[in-house]
Amino acid sequence: MEQAIVYIAAAVMISFAALGTALGFGALGGKLLEGCARQPEQGPALQGKMFLMAGLLDAVPMIGVGLGMYLIFAVAPGL
Repeated sequence: MEQAIVYIAAAVMISFAALGTALGFGALGGKLLEGCARQPEQGPALQGKMFLMAGLLDAVPMIGVGLGMYLIFAVAPGL
């Protein structure tokens, strides 16, 4: 029973990390388009900053997947 709870916790952790990242990328892309539409001459600068933020935003699901895999492969077999 405890092992099933660990698997469910890992699945919820990974799914919320993916959902949060998807929402973050949507907001980031929308704000980039708004900024480029408002000031087209700032487009390349905004795009560079957007790619920097996208790289930082990608760390969230990687950490979630790493913790989820830890729960699945290290914690759950020991129960």
